[in-house]
Amino acid sequence: CKILRCNSEYVAATLHLRGPERGVAFCTALRSYSLCTRRTARTCRGDLAFHSAVHGIEDLMIQNNCSKEGPTAPPRARPPAPDARGFEVLDVCDYERSFLYKHGRRPAFRHCAAFGDPHIRTFHDDFHTCRVEGSWPLLDNEYLFVQATSSPVAKGSNATVTSKLTIIFKNMKECIDQKVYQAELDNVPAAFQDGSVDGGARPGGSSLEIRELIPGRRVEIRAAYIGTTIAVRQAGRQLSFSIRAAEEVAGAFTEEQDLQLCVGGCPRSQRMSRSPRGRGRVAAETARALCREMLPVEDVYFQSCVFDVVTSGDANFTMAARGALEDARLFLPDAEKLHIFQ
Repeated sequence: CKILRCNSEYVAATLHLRGPERGVAFCTALRSYSLCTRRTARTCRGDLAFHSAVHGIEDLMIQNNCSKEGPTAPPRARPPAPDARGFEVLDVCDYERSFLYKHGRRPAFRHCAAFGDPHIRTFHDDFHTCRVEGSWPLLDNEYLFVQATSSPVAKGSNATVTSKLTIIFKNMKECIDQKVYQAELDNVPAAFQDGSVDGGARPGGSSLEIRELIPGRRVEIRAAYIGTTIAVRQAGRQLSFSIRAAEEVAGAFTEEQDLQLCVGGCPRSQRMSRSPRGRGRVAAETARALCREMLPVEDVYFQSCVFDVVTSGDANFTMAARGALEDARLFLPDAEKLHIFQ
C-alpha cells in the first residue's frame, strides 16, 4: 500500500499555496490526490490511513466547491531527505508534522482541566465538581499517566482541592526516556524528578521540554512527540492542571483503563452541586463580587469560583478559576466552546 506516498505528494503540492489563485491550485491538488488513492485502492483496501484519506478528500472537495472533473497536476518532486533514514524516522518525534505527512491534514485536539474544588472539564466539554478525596487518575493511556491527589479544602468540609500532581510521560522508542513530573503545594518545580528539563539522550529528546513561566507557581510541559502541552499552576492553596492533547493520544487507552476523570468526568457518586449551601466561610454575594472582578462572564468557571471562595474563605481561588479559563483560551481548538453555561 502506497497511501503514504499519495499523502506526501498532496502535502508537498499544497504546503505553500497562498493568495487568490489558491482555490484553483488546491482543487487541482485534491483531484490529483484522489487519482493517486484510486490507483492504490486494491492494495490499500484494509488500510485505515487509506480510508481516512478517501473520506478526507471528499470532505475537502465539498468544502472548497471543487469539481471532481478537471485537470490534475503531476506529482511534485519531494526534496531529498537531509538524512538517509528519511522522513519517518527523523520526524517521528514531531507528532503534528508526522500526522500531516501521513493523513494529509492537521490533527484534531482535545482539552481537559482540573482546578479548584476540584472542578473537572473533560475532553468532551462536560463539567463536574467532584468530592474526590485521595488519589484519582485524570489520564491513563498508552502515552501518559496523570494522577491528582486531593485533600479537604478546610477542616470538616466535604469539598476537596488538588494538593499533589504526578505526571508520567511513558517511554517512547527514539523519542524519550520515561519521565516523571511531580508538583505539590508550594513546590512546583521546573524540572522532572531526575533533575532534567527534557526527554533525555535519545534522538528525539528535545521533543519533550519543561519551561517555568512563573517561578514556583506555573510551569508548561511541551511534549511535541505526542502533540500535547500541559500546564501546571498553583493559586492559593491548590494546584491546577490543564492539557491540550491530540485526539488520537487522548483516546489511546483500553477498556481496563476506564477510570479517567478527563475522559468520563467524576463518578456519579462523587459529583457535587456548585450551588453553595449551608454556612460558608464567605457570604455568597461577597464571593460573587470577588469572582466578577476576575471572571466577567457568569459561566461554569464563574460558578466554580463562587463555590470555592464561599467554601474555603480564600479569595486566591479567584485566581485558580481565572488561570483555568486562560489555559482553556490557549488550549481549546474551538474558541466558541470556551464558555460552558449550566
